[in-house]
Amino acid sequence: MNLKYLSGGDFPEIDDQLATQVGDLAVTGLSADSRQIKPGMLFVAIAGTRGDGASYSRDAVANGAVAIVAGHPVEAPVPVLRVSNPRRFLALAASRLYGGQPATMVAVTGTAGKTSVASFTRQIWAKAGLSAAQIGTTGVISPSRSDYGSLTTPDPVALHKLLAELAAEGVTHAAMEASSHGLDQSRLDGVTLAAAAFTNLGRDHMDYHPTMDDYMAAKMRLFDTLLPSGRPAVIFADDAWSQKAIAAAKAAGLEICTVGRAGTFLSLKRVEHFRHKQTIEVHHDGRIFEVNIPLAGDFQVANALVSAGLAIATGVGADVALAALETLTGASGRLELVGQTRDGALVYVDYAHKPDALENVLNSVRPFTTGRVVTVFGCGGDRDKGKRPIMGEIATRLADVVIVTDDNPRSEDPKQIRAEIMAAAPNATEIGDRAEAIRHAVRLLKAGDTLIVAGKGHEEGQTVGATVLPFSDHAEVRKALEEMTP
Repeated sequence: MNLKYLSGGDFPEIDDQLATQVGDLAVTGLSADSRQIKPGMLFVAIAGTRGDGASYSRDAVANGAVAIVAGHPVEAPVPVLRVSNPRRFLALAASRLYGGQPATMVAVTGTAGKTSVASFTRQIWAKAGLSAAQIGTTGVISPSRSDYGSLTTPDPVALHKLLAELAAEGVTHAAMEASSHGLDQSRLDGVTLAAAAFTNLGRDHMDYHPTMDDYMAAKMRLFDTLLPSGRPAVIFADDAWSQKAIAAAKAAGLEICTVGRAGTFLSLKRVEHFRHKQTIEVHHDGRIFEVNIPLAGDFQVANALVSAGLAIATGVGADVALAALETLTGASGRLELVGQTRDGALVYVDYAHKPDALENVLNSVRPFTTGRVVTVFGCGGDRDKGKRPIMGEIATRLADVVIVTDDNPRSEDPKQIRAEIMAAAPNATEIGDRAEAIRHAVRLLKAGDTLIVAGKGHEEGQTVGATVLPFSDHAEVRKALEEMTP
């Protein structure tokens, strides 16, 4: 492919460079990782928080790079093209290189609920007879594949390659998660969106964003930069940050579709909580719908409404979209019922690893818990340290029994992480070994109790130091329940 085509006219500052330095140079691919460069490829040098990709330019050339794109001068024996935003260049160039995506793409951002909304939207589309896929924290799911993943928003080269593959296999509709990191780093640039959504905002990633306002601004790049004017912005209306999201969408000239108790597009009028389902009454376009959602928790009602909003906004009839909510399957590790004791105590695994998410999940199980709410949780290392005491306080306030354990300590001392949580949870029990913590919690359960094992959800490993050890909350819960079976 011609290098000039990859720039696509979006970077006029390199037009003269292309003419004088490169001409009609053909490239076979591109990457921001020098280790992935092969003969004929373009290396895009990106400055990150831990280093500058330009320092790997010689490695890239040694591996076969025919040119380098960077944001500042770089000494190299091949042409070096300077652009104002290498991250955006990488994303747009990847989009042009791979050239295809499902015809209807939607993206959802917010602190919590992204995975569930992407999953639910895919399921609604599928119920409507459409070939649909989802991309996000739990990986990629389409009619022909189910690939486990780890990044909420993949890097742009991997993302656009994936979108082209999905389109080639016949997928017409795809829902993807848009993390604040992914939005801030231009990973979604080049994706043509039919609609987008906002769920909520709570404390997270304060190790990356200086303030909550900066965090919100990164989220709102989905509305003010990526979603074309006039397209639907589906916004959960009952969050403390909803009005700021609505204002951002209005300023961008988007069609506002609010959902929830304060919503006007899908207005929630009534909720009845049961042990394994919730009955809701929703008003839309002058009509009243009663829907049984087979999932627990107010937050799942919110996620379901956002998903229905996205489906309706992209052409699915309201009757079909809302009826499809009655057949939803929860995303892996999102308040997922893993089993129960012989006395009927329920055990859930949930991905809650941030304050608002932990508060939501503990509040969600209280209405149908006749006994005690028990929780096992920890906090990850090398991440926002400020949320540790906050989560300790939430757990102590909302659960009857709290067990503090390890999550993914990474390079930090797990004892120190636990101590920072325990400072705000003095009555909690500390058990560092996560498997033992789960066993201990299960052994405590009595009839009417509910156990929440929070923090890791769908993850299949535990990161200790630089090593990812095999570990599954699901598997450990099942082992503990089996040990109790006579």
